[in-house]
Amino acid sequence: MRVCLASTSPARLMLLRQAGIEPLTVSPDVDEDAVAAAAEAERGAPLPPAELVLLLARAKAAAVARGLAAEGTFDGLVIGGDSMFALGGRVYGKPYTPEEATRRWREMRGATGILHSGHSVFRVAPGSEPTEATAVAEAAVTFAHDVSDAEIAAYVASEEPLHVAGAFTVDSLGGAFITRVDGDPSTVVGMSLSTVRRLAAELGVRWTDLWS
Repeated sequence: MRVCLASTSPARLMLLRQAGIEPLTVSPDVDEDAVAAAAEAERGAPLPPAELVLLLARAKAAAVARGLAAEGTFDGLVIGGDSMFALGGRVYGKPYTPEEATRRWREMRGATGILHSGHSVFRVAPGSEPTEATAVAEAAVTFAHDVSDAEIAAYVASEEPLHVAGAFTVDSLGGAFITRVDGDPSTVVGMSLSTVRRLAAELGVRWTDLWS
């Protein structure tokens, strides 16, 4: 049973490898901003975080699943994901700039926010229409109250927080500034493995059959 990760995220790839799965990786051809904007225009209001991450996860997984189904040789699962961090009523994606990452960290220290992670899993097999299972996982993340401005500056200078949802990691340099995670820890890394296992089972696939 093959696995395709519809993402080029190093964190999601690492999670699957640590779980005994060596996936094919395909970058989905999806304009995430356009997908989100279209959905929000249709609704007439911003999407809640859980709906937005699921929308984007489904768009990415579906794009890759369609391509593999058209090739006609892939037999396995396609996994797509998306993550966003919510704190104090605001939703944060990737900060991209040092200034924004610094501002967020000064707001986050001593606070607790929710990491929302959308999951879309497609079962793709030759001669069959792809079938999908979806879910959103959430984990609460609490940051140390005594993170100093100097530590924030050093962390931002490492550039690690610039390109990750919420401007932090739990499994690398940012882990020392996090005091508590309530929920599946892998959710905070980028993808809830327990959720993906459950979705695979919904599609009739046993998790252990995905091990490399």
